[in-house]
Amino acid sequence: MKTTIFFALSASALPFYASANDIDFRTQAQSLVSQLTLEEKAALCSGRDMWSTKPIERLGIPSIVLTDGPHGVRRTAPDAAPGNLSQSLPATCFPTAPGLAATWNVELIEEVGVALGREAQARGVQILLGPGANMKRSPLGGRNFEYFSEDPILAGRLSTAWIRGVQSQGVGASIKHFAANNQEWERMVSDSIVDERTLHEIYLPAFEMAVKDAQPWTVMCSYNKLNGTYVSQHRGLLTDVLRGKWGYRGLVVSDWGAVDDRVAGVQAGLDLEMPGSNGLNDRRIVAAVISGRLDIAVLDARVTDILELTLRAHAAAKPGATFDADAHHALARRAAGEGIVLLKNDGNTLPIDPARAGRIAVIGGFARFARHQGAGSSQVNPIRLDNVVDELGAIVGAKNLTFAAGYDVDGGTTDALLAEAREAAKKADRAIVVIGLPDSFESEGFDRKNLDLPAGHNRLVEAVMAVQPDTIVVLMNGSPVAMPWAPRVKAIVEAYLGGQAGAGAIADVLTGRVNPSGRLAETFPARIEDTPAFPNFPGRNGQALYGEGLFVGYRSYDARRIAPQFPFGFGLSYTTFAYTGIKSEAANVKAQDGVRVHVSVMNTGKRAGAEVVQLYVRQLGGSVLRPDKELKHFAKVTLAPGEEKTVTFALTVRDFAWYDVRVHDWVVDTGSFELLAGGSSRELPLKQVLAVEGFRRGHPKLTRYSPLGELAGHPASQALYEQFVQGALATAPAADPTDSPEAQAAARKARDTIVVFMNEMPLCKLVQVSGGVFSEEMLQGILQAVNQGE
Repeated sequence: MKTTIFFALSASALPFYASANDIDFRTQAQSLVSQLTLEEKAALCSGRDMWSTKPIERLGIPSIVLTDGPHGVRRTAPDAAPGNLSQSLPATCFPTAPGLAATWNVELIEEVGVALGREAQARGVQILLGPGANMKRSPLGGRNFEYFSEDPILAGRLSTAWIRGVQSQGVGASIKHFAANNQEWERMVSDSIVDERTLHEIYLPAFEMAVKDAQPWTVMCSYNKLNGTYVSQHRGLLTDVLRGKWGYRGLVVSDWGAVDDRVAGVQAGLDLEMPGSNGLNDRRIVAAVISGRLDIAVLDARVTDILELTLRAHAAAKPGATFDADAHHALARRAAGEGIVLLKNDGNTLPIDPARAGRIAVIGGFARFARHQGAGSSQVNPIRLDNVVDELGAIVGAKNLTFAAGYDVDGGTTDALLAEAREAAKKADRAIVVIGLPDSFESEGFDRKNLDLPAGHNRLVEAVMAVQPDTIVVLMNGSPVAMPWAPRVKAIVEAYLGGQAGAGAIADVLTGRVNPSGRLAETFPARIEDTPAFPNFPGRNGQALYGEGLFVGYRSYDARRIAPQFPFGFGLSYTTFAYTGIKSEAANVKAQDGVRVHVSVMNTGKRAGAEVVQLYVRQLGGSVLRPDKELKHFAKVTLAPGEEKTVTFALTVRDFAWYDVRVHDWVVDTGSFELLAGGSSRELPLKQVLAVEGFRRGHPKLTRYSPLGELAGHPASQALYEQFVQGALATAPAADPTDSPEAQAAARKARDTIVVFMNEMPLCKLVQVSGGVFSEEMLQGILQAVNQGE
C-alpha cells in the first residue's frame, strides 16, 4: 500500500489573534487612551501584583491574569501568600518541553495547546506564559527542561503549534524568553555576546516563525543583556526586528523583574512590566513625559497595546468554563508515550510480553515517586500522579513485580540499599532500573555542573547489572546525561520529565502497547568537552561569549567530526523502516520560487509504527562558512507493516539562505545544494543535488577598504573588476604551449597568485600600488557610482 501526504507550513488555520475584530479592539483601545490621565497611562504599564494588571475602574478597564506555564496552568491559589509559587490550583501536568519536542508531532503539540487553553479558561487565566523557544546552547543549561530543542526549525514549528492550540481557546500565549537567554548563572546581569549572523540564524528563527505563523498575543523579553544592552530596553530587538521586520502586532511583556531602566524600555518597545514596582517606575514614566525625555506619543502606543490585549482577552473569556480532567490525563499519557525515546534495545529485549513477563524487579525511587516535571516557576500541582510500579503492575500483574528503592531523594545510596536492589534483581527474570536527575541537579535558577547522574544512581545500575544480565534502564531527566554503563545494559529508555501520566506512558512503551516513536530533539554528548559551548558555558563575570557561533548542537558535532553518545533526531522503534526514494519536482531551481520534494519511507517490520522523516539541506561550496547540513523540514508518519508513504516538503528561499550581516538580510548563493533525508542527523540514506539560482535583495555597500574581489559580486562593478584583474595580469607572462609542462604550470601558478592577491587587496591600496595613476578621486567616483547603482 502506498499513500502520499503533503507537509508544509500553512496559514489557513488563523490564530485567534487574527480575528475579524482586531481593528475594532485597536480602535476601542485608542479611544480609551484619549480619556486617560498621564498617571493612569503610566500605571497601566506595570502589574498590579505578581500575576495581574491594573484596572482603571472609572473607565471600566478590567484587569487580566497572566500565569505560568508551558506544561500546565499554574494558577496561584486564592489563599496563597504573595509570590508563593508552591501553592497553586490543581491542573493537568503535561510532559515538559523536551518530552513534547521528542514527539516531533506538530498536530499533537497543538492538541496539548488546546487542552492548556481550556484549563486556562477554567481557571480565569487570560495569558499563559509559554512556550519556551530558546535554543539549548549547552546541555548544562538549568532551564533546558522548559525549552524544546537545539535546532531553531524544530523549536519554531513546535512553538507555533503550541501557540495556535492555546490561542484557539481565546487565551493568549507568551513566547519566551526573547532572546539569547541560554544560561541561569547571573541571568539578570549576564551580557550575551552574539554576532549578528549567529543571532539571526540560530537564536531568533524559532521566535520569528512563531510570530509570523501564529502571532502570539504576547512576547516575553528576557533578563539578560544582548551585546551590551538589556533586552528589556533593546530597541533593535523589540521594535526594529520584532515589530519592523517580522510584523508583530501584539504586546511585549517583561520577564518577572527583568526591567532595568523603565523609561528606556518604553522607548524601546516594552509595553508591560511584570510584576509592578509599587508605583516607582510608574512615577518615573510620568516624570520622563513631563521633562520631555519621553514623548507622550510613544507612551500612548505602549498603552494602546496593553488595552487592545485587555479588551481582546476579556471578549474571549468564557465564564464558567470547565475541562475534562480524565480526557486531559489520557492526552498527557499519549503525549508522554510519543515523546519516549528508545535509545538502545540489544537483542530485542523490549517490548516485554505481558503474557510472558515472568518476574520483574522494578528498582529506583523514581519508580514510586516519579520525577515528572522541572523545578521553578513552571512547577504544576498535578491533578493526579501515576507511578511506574502501579502502572506496570496493572499490565503485567502486580504479583509479578518486586520493588527496591535503590537510592534516596537526593540520589545518594548506601550499602544496605544496594544490597536490597541486588537481591531483588537476582531473584527476577529481568530488572528495570529507573533513574534520572533529582530537582537538586537541574532547576530554574542554576545551571548544571556537569553531565553526570547522581553517583548513587550510577552505582545502582552497576550493582544490578552485576547480578542481572537483562537490565533495562529508564531515565527521568530534563536534559542529556552521561551514561558510563550504556555499553553494558540491554536497553535504555529516555522518558524525560513525562508529566503526571508519564509513568503510565513508560509502562505502555515497555510492554509494547505503544511502539516508541520519540526522536531526540537534542544531541546527547559523550563528554562535556565535546559540547559546542565548552569551555565558554556558562559565561561568568557578567559576560556570556557565544564563541561557537553558528555551530550549536549537531552542527558542531558535524563540523568537528565528533561522534556523540546519541545524535540529534535519533530514536529506535520496535519495527524497522527503509527510505525508498527522494525526488524533487525540478533539478534546476530559482531560490525565490522554491521547490517541492517528495520523500518515500516504508515500514519493513512486523509491527505498526511511526517514523520521523527528516530533511536536511547542505550547500556544496558557497561564499561563506556554513554548517555541514541543517534541518529544514520534518514529518511524522504512521505506517502499518509493509506500508509505504510519500511525504512532500515545500522548500522556500529561506531553506537555502544564510544571513548576510553586510546587508542585514537573507541571501542565497548560486550553486549546488544537496538534499539529505532519513531518520536522524547521522543516518540520511537519501540524497539529491539541486542547482539553485541565487537570490538577494541588496548588495553590501562598498567602501575604500572593501577587497577588490567584492567588485565581482556587484552587477554594477563586474566589468570594472575584470578590467582591474586583466590589467594586473598584463604584466605576468602567459603560459606558452611550447614551454615544458613545468614551465606552463609555473606560469599558471604565477597568474593565479596575482588574482588571489588582487582579490584580497583593499580598494584604497590601488592608489598606492599604481603610483597615483589610479587616484583617490577616481576611487571615490567608482564607489559612488557602484553604490548608487545598487
